[in-house]
Amino acid sequence: MNIVVCIKQVPGTTKVAINPATNTLIREGVEAIVNPFDVYAVEEGIRLREKFGGKVTVIIMGPPQADQAVKTCIGMGVDEGVILSDRAFAGSDTLATSYTLAQGIKKMGGADVILTGKQAMDGDTAQVGPGIANWLDIPFVAWVKKIENVDAAAKTIRVERLMDDGYEVIESSLPVLISVVKEINEPRIESMRGKMKAKSYKALIWSAKDIECDPDFIGLRGSPTLVNRVFVPVRSGKKEIIEGATVEEKADKITKKLRDAKLIN
Repeated sequence: MNIVVCIKQVPGTTKVAINPATNTLIREGVEAIVNPFDVYAVEEGIRLREKFGGKVTVIIMGPPQADQAVKTCIGMGVDEGVILSDRAFAGSDTLATSYTLAQGIKKMGGADVILTGKQAMDGDTAQVGPGIANWLDIPFVAWVKKIENVDAAAKTIRVERLMDDGYEVIESSLPVLISVVKEINEPRIESMRGKMKAKSYKALIWSAKDIECDPDFIGLRGSPTLVNRVFVPVRSGKKEIIEGATVEEKADKITKKLRDAKLIN
């Protein structure tokens, strides 16, 4: 079974800078880690390979330092890694990102199962996973907490999807793209053998030309999302300590203030 896991590299710190011209994060020189939600997808990909056989490949779009994210996954037990890196990808929104990743997966020859984390820690949109599925024209199942079974002969997969009031069982045809939640597993740590392999591992690096991208669909040019301004929210307001001899007296004072402010009747 061919398993592909889409990962993202996110800032490992809250101290980030914004490019004033593009309103995008300046990632160069910033400590980066594998998006924590994607680590669960990586672990699940490895578990699927261990149970059903096949190969696990991670794919990431980013600058050259994205190789550190790939090396982390290789250390965990992933077989191969692909980096989509090109200046033309800079400034991509979720639509352009999902298109680029879909093109990379197509060049890889497709996959039986594509895994992603439920969302990225830095964007929280949860749009890239379903976007990839849409570009590839394959089923998408979100919030998966358990993969019950994969029938390679029948080309089907059965999963449990987390819901607000429990879960539901869904069966889908293969290929399929699945976004997983953290309840699905407990990610392993990198093994010593894995770390040794990762140290010398050289990931494949593909450009926009390599994966035959349409220039109208990538980078800022292919991103319909327009960011007018990026800023850090500032909390404002006044605080007041209500004095009183008893709880009842304090409650009466608070009630009067709320009524005076016409917040309650």
